[in-house]
Amino acid sequence: MLTSEDRSYEAIRRLAAGVALDQALDVTDPESWIGLDFGVRELAWQRPELFHSNASPSGRRLSWDPDASLPTATWLRVPGDAELALALCHHDGRIREAALGHAEGRPALLALVVIRCADWVGQVRERARALLAEAPPHRLAAHAALILRVGRRSRGGFAQELLTGALRAGPAAQAEALLDSGDRAAARLAHRVAVERRLLPAARLAGTAVRHRDVVVQDLCSEAAVAALGEGTFDGFTEVVVPLLGSRQPRVRSAGVTALRRAGRHADAEPYLTDRSAMVRACARWVLRQGGTDPAPLYRALCADPAARPAAAVGLGECGVREDTDLVRALLAHPVPGVRACAVAGLRALEAVRVDDVRPLLEDPSAAVVRQATTALLPWADRVPQELLRGFLAENRPRHQRVAAVRLLRAVGVHAEQSLI
Repeated sequence: MLTSEDRSYEAIRRLAAGVALDQALDVTDPESWIGLDFGVRELAWQRPELFHSNASPSGRRLSWDPDASLPTATWLRVPGDAELALALCHHDGRIREAALGHAEGRPALLALVVIRCADWVGQVRERARALLAEAPPHRLAAHAALILRVGRRSRGGFAQELLTGALRAGPAAQAEALLDSGDRAAARLAHRVAVERRLLPAARLAGTAVRHRDVVVQDLCSEAAVAALGEGTFDGFTEVVVPLLGSRQPRVRSAGVTALRRAGRHADAEPYLTDRSAMVRACARWVLRQGGTDPAPLYRALCADPAARPAAAVGLGECGVREDTDLVRALLAHPVPGVRACAVAGLRALEAVRVDDVRPLLEDPSAAVVRQATTALLPWADRVPQELLRGFLAENRPRHQRVAAVRLLRAVGVHAEQSLI
């Protein structure tokens, strides 16, 4: 139920008083329009006197005999934008449909026409769609965020298809204007269209992949940037591949590593064999193999002194053979915590975890090592003494040890209080 403190309630009250649309609500926020649409239907039952289209001049509700033909809604005068906005959201489909008859040529109300394109009443829906189909493409783009929200509804695909078609066929500037949209869905669509139309140079795509916060946009742009590189050429390497390789995002770095094969620089993938991301490591191994280099011997050499590159242990586990188990297991006692943690992960990858070897690491001072040890022991939690685990729950124990004990106890069906963590 809407209350007087609700933002939509205040917007409806202002519109009912004749306040202009752009003063009654934030017309740039799609949620304001959606809230208005929902709020009017609810308040039409609670406060019918607010809506002229739902009351006679005396304030009495309109009514008719159930057997009589249904009346149609008409206005004795041309309604203003504020009154029409309320009518476009009304709970009575006849009033919504009649309001659409006055919405043509009123760009301020186009957002509500978009919403009505997904209306549950067929007549309202079709009339709204006919109106929206005549809207200029730049007005559709201005309401991209709202259109994409409405597009998630069961009948909301029409407006979304119109918008997508307009961006694909319209001026490049129209799609480019949405690239920096603060709305995630709008930015994704704009980048997808820009990639399809090849509107952006490879260097800009790479820069966007590195800087953008949305993972879908990162994937779109990094893949498109790599695809734009010529096969076996160094053209664009500095502007495209180098930024991708330096990204903090694993998916973007992996695209950069993959691009090394396209550029014919297979050996440059070697440093990424020990990347912190499993995805990047896998791409580095693939690139090296494409260049005729087996990564396993490289990993074995790195494991001889892994302090500077701790992920060598897990990398060897990911591509090694059973004979590499002893080499990885020896690193469980390495003085560098990162190496110990990666050694546990490497044994898991080799499917060579021995409970007696890993269990002592539950008391490791490093939280990262304890997390890896806990994950490795979960399949064999019943082989870890419960007395040992209960001892880890003491208040004087580090938090990462208490968390490990709770996880392992729960794995064998023993409840441990969450408050102990």
